[in-house]
Amino acid sequence: MTELSQTAPLNLLATCPKGIEGLLADELTALGAEPGKTTVAGVYFSADQATAYRVCLWSRLANRVILLLAREAMVETAEQVRDVVARISWSQHLATGKTLAVDFHGRSDHIRHTRFGAQTVKDGVVDALQLAGQERPNVDTKTPDLRIYAHLHRANLSLGIDLSGESLHRRGYRRDVGHAPLKENLAAALLVRAGWPERAKAGEPLIDPLCGAGTLLIEAALMAADQAPNLNRERFGFHGWAGHQEAVWSELKREAEARASIGRKRCKTELMGFDQSPAALTAAKSNAMRAGIPALITLHGQSLAQLTRPETLTAEQGLLITNPPYGER
Repeated sequence: MTELSQTAPLNLLATCPKGIEGLLADELTALGAEPGKTTVAGVYFSADQATAYRVCLWSRLANRVILLLAREAMVETAEQVRDVVARISWSQHLATGKTLAVDFHGRSDHIRHTRFGAQTVKDGVVDALQLAGQERPNVDTKTPDLRIYAHLHRANLSLGIDLSGESLHRRGYRRDVGHAPLKENLAAALLVRAGWPERAKAGEPLIDPLCGAGTLLIEAALMAADQAPNLNRERFGFHGWAGHQEAVWSELKREAEARASIGRKRCKTELMGFDQSPAALTAAKSNAMRAGIPALITLHGQSLAQLTRPETLTAEQGLLITNPPYGER
């Protein structure tokens, strides 16, 4: 295995909720990546290291970004999995003294439990590291330095490194939730599908008449203000990767911070949320504060039955979008 280059194209996989693969492929193209095959809940793509970092920072739709290290067919037994894993030069990816965890997905007739699959992958990593003269790494399932991705489906094994760390839909702002919360990247997908990015640039307003904890409003505000959705994330998976280029990442983050600062000042888009629940409005206000865009959203205590066109709205058209309650839970 050759040493990874900062500018060489990497083979990657972006995972996402089912049904938005096409939107994700378009987003990857806009971020400078080259999408390839689309699969269920994911898009394969190629990009250099800087673009891979940009996807982690800017993707509003992806769950995870995986750096693919191996894709092997005709793999069913634990011995075959371990052999494929052991052929990877893990010393290039996991530095001495760093911890790891394995996320194993899928099964075969021989590997019927994900815990057994994860243990098998870990054993293969240990084999490779010890053969390279590196000490045995410790496992940390909660906050590992390096998270390894393994997927086994129909005897096809994919192995890689999770560059995102915690799922990218967890922006960090939504500590207060409503009764029927919508995942952040699903909210973003609804907005993209409704043409909100273009509408926001045209100066159209947005109204959510059942805003709850404000997820749709906040995602809409982040788009309107040109703020990267994961700008406030302290750590990504690539921070514990031995191939990480801190200078490249720092420059990308500085650029995103500058764009957000300018975008928030220039944003004149009207974003209004209504809800009859005081608790929901309090949650929405707190979430907007953590997202860094409280000044861009106006919240009102009002039921859907009382909804009328706000007097302050002068635009001829805009977007009304909501995630309505759906019965007893």
